[in-house]
Parts: sequence; C-alpha cells; structure tokens
Amino acid sequence: MFYFSGTGNSKYISGLFCKYMDIDCHSCHSIEEDLDFSRIIGSEEILGFCYPVYGSRLPRIMREFAIRYTEVLKNKSIIIFCSQMIFSGDGARSFTDIFPKNHFNVIYAEHFFMPNNVNNLFFLSLPNQKKIKKYMTKADRKMKAVCQNIKNGIIRKRGFNAFSRALGHVQGSLMPLIEKKTLGAIRINNDCKHCLLCISICPIHNLVHEGGNIVQKNNCTICYRCMNKCPEKAISLYFKTRVKRQYHGISSD
Repeated sequence: MFYFSGTGNSKYISGLFCKYMDIDCHSCHSIEEDLDFSRIIGSEEILGFCYPVYGSRLPRIMREFAIRYTEVLKNKSIIIFCSQMIFSGDGARSFTDIFPKNHFNVIYAEHFFMPNNVNNLFFLSLPNQKKIKKYMTKADRKMKAVCQNIKNGIIRKRGFNAFSRALGHVQGSLMPLIEKKTLGAIRINNDCKHCLLCISICPIHNLVHEGGNIVQKNNCTICYRCMNKCPEKAISLYFKTRVKRQYHGISSD
C-alpha cells in the first residue's frame, strides 16, 4: 500500500486496510519515504494506492509519483482508495487517466468520507473531536466490509460509473487552473517565529529558509499540512485571511 496523506486522513485509511487484510505494517508506505519504490512495486502483483481527493482528482504529488513508476505498474492488479470530504465523483477512477488504457487491472476502488482539513474557507467548517470519532467509526466499519469483499474475490469500483464520471468531470475541470494559481500562493504573516517546522514537514520541499525569512519555491501541492501544523497559525494559502482553527488529524502523529 502506497499513500499520500496531507494531514493524516489517507494514512489512517491505509492503516485500516493493512489491519483488516492482516498485512505487515512495513508494507504500508508513504510516498514521501526514501525507498527503492521501483524494486518494491516490481516485486508485488497486487498494489494499493490511497490519496485524498482534490476536486475529484489526485493530488499532484501522488500523480507525479505514480507516473514515475508507469513501467513497473504495467499488468499489475491495483486497489485504489480515496479519502474525500463530500463527494469526489470519480476520484478513484481518475487514477487510471494518467496511464495508457488497460495498463493495469483495477480490482477494487472505494471512497471514504473523512474530516475536512481545509481551514481557510469560511463555508467549510472543521470537525470537533466528536465528529472526528464518527468519521473514524464509519471508516472502520466500511473498511472491514471492503476487506471482506476483497478476500471473497468481489470486485467493486466506486467512481467508475457514468454518473460519477460526469460529476468528476465537472468538479475536476477547474483543478488544473487551481493547481497553477496555488503553486506560489503560500502566505506567511508576521506572527511567524521561524521555528522551521513548515520546512521540515512540507512533502514537496516547497519552503526554505533564506535571508532570515521563510521563502516558497512556487511548488505548493495544496496539502494544507503547513497551515494545520504551524504553532503560530501564521501560514495561509491563497487568501490573506488569518487561520483561526486547525485540523490536527485523527492519529497521534
């Protein structure tokens, strides 16, 4: 299982899968790890990918990771999981768009509703602990059923039907523009204490410390990790509005 998780949701889903499939936790890898992924992928017949959905599409960091290993993914059996906030349309199916037709065989695809981590849009409220627990309980129950289906050879592909594809097309049509506009849209206000945490946790190394300031390299992947982890709430994305609340994830890390 290979996952990208901005603030912990997709990591949690990946962990549940390994738990209920009795898979060694050492077989569950963040794509941020420094590993020989080509060797690992090439040595397995069945592979899983898990990622958050951004407008019915893969995060750029997961897209670039998957494309990098196109050749070794050929003819593999693939399981796809997506964590979504509301409705992702064809978030799981969109994984197949970056590869040649029939490049591999998708044997299962599922979407999981998870807590919102977007903390700078007024119309998207962040969940309290009670709501987070409800998400966890539902995800746990759903993953148990999914793993039982997989063990029984049942194939289900969430997001692959015509309605999901149409919804995904509408939601995903703006993502190229959004990705382009947010590449260099990180804002750091005067409350920054230069603890450098944002630099160390950025999954795509977009932030550096230069001349006594935190400087962006115009390569943001919109994961919201720095915004939710900054001790001073000094970081925002695109908007100047100060972050008031943060989503700290559903796991201890």
